Amino acid sequence: MPDIPPEQSLIEYPSAFPIKVMGAHVEGFVEAVVAVAVQFDPGFDAGTVETRPSKAGNYLGVTITVTATSREQLDELYRTLSTHPMVKVVL
Repeated sequence: MPDIPPEQSLIEYPSAFPIKVMGAHVEGFVEAVVAVAVQFDPGFDAGTVETRPSKAGNYLGVTITVTATSREQLDELYRTLSTHPMVKVVL
C-alpha cells in the first residue's frame, strides 16, 4: 500500500470509523472481535456493536465503530482482524 501524506488523507483524525467483520456464526466470535477493537481503541464501547447473521445463519457480520487516531492504527487493526483465526473477511 502506498504511503499517503496526512494532508491527502480522506479521513480526519480522530474520527468514528466503522469496520465490518465477517466470520462463522459461532460462540465467542463477537467477543473476539470486541477484544481486538479494545486493543486499538481502549475507549471502545461494546454496546455499539451491530450484528447481522447471514441468510442461512452460518456466518455473522459484526460492525464495530472505533475511534480512528491514525492511518497506522487503522492499518494495524485491519491486519490484526484479518489474521485472526475466527475472521473470514474485514471490510
